Amino acid sequence: MVGTQVRKVILDVLKPRQPSIQDMASKLASLHGVDNVGVSVVEIDESTESVKVSMEGSDIAMESVRKTMERLGAVIHSIDEVLVSKKPKTV
Repeated sequence: MVGTQVRKVILDVLKPRQPSIQDMASKLASLHGVDNVGVSVVEIDESTESVKVSMEGSDIAMESVRKTMERLGAVIHSIDEVLVSKKPKTV
């Protein structure tokens, strides 16, 4: 089986009001293989926010993303879009 790399992912996430979306984006951008992160608020509740998280990179490790979200008190509701490419062959 050919190896693959996750290059882009868009997530539907429920998070507490704190940390801010800027702090969340910074934490996610610090992960290995992640180059760009965008977070936009979709809906605000008294204690939570529904947000869309867009991530792009060279090799996004979804398990690291999930663990980071959990540490921030957030839950991934769904993966709404994903772009995967083949890993380059090593010679």
